[in-house]
Amino acid sequence: MSKKKGLSAEEKRARMMEIFFETKDVFQLKDMEKIAPKEKGITAMSVKEVLQSLVDDGMVDCERIGTSNYYWAFPSKALHTRKRKLEVLESQLSEGNQKHANLQKSIEKAKIGRHETEERTMLAKELSSLRDQKEQLKAEVEKYKECDPQVVEEMHNIFAVKSWAKRKFGFEENKIDKNFGIPEDFDYID
Repeated sequence: MSKKKGLSAEEKRARMMEIFFETKDVFQLKDMEKIAPKEKGITAMSVKEVLQSLVDDGMVDCERIGTSNYYWAFPSKALHTRKRKLEVLESQLSEGNQKHANLQKSIEKAKIGRHETEERTMLAKELSSLRDQKEQLKAEVEKYKECDPQVVEEMHNIFAVKSWAKRKFGFEENKIDKNFGIPEDFDYID
């Protein structure tokens, strides 16, 4: 026993457009809810949603007259819409090709004077060596960070606030550390 697979959203949209193009007529939503299921197999529950998506995409026109909404789409409008879309896409393609050509020229220009020479290779190695040295020095500075007067002053301030809080409010040291995000391995300074 196999279940019949429903229509995809694109299939529903295409079939609904067929209704407009074949009849070249104007419809109300209630008309479409009767016609679409019978003639094109679109479930009545999804007619409004599909119709709204076509209106949102500019493929179907909608006008409110009195208290009713009227929907229509003519093949000539669809053709004009496709032509405009094609013109926009061709323009974008042309711009993209121009950008590509300009970038290729820039690449070629940048390559001039960048031939691998002995001097260039030597300078690249020296640059790499200097970068490594910089990283080593940064690591060494990090080791001695705790001797930095500013860091020492900040630690003194932290300990002063901790001891004040212990005296004033009777808090336990580990609760103060936990609440203020002070690491457990935070060393005391003499």
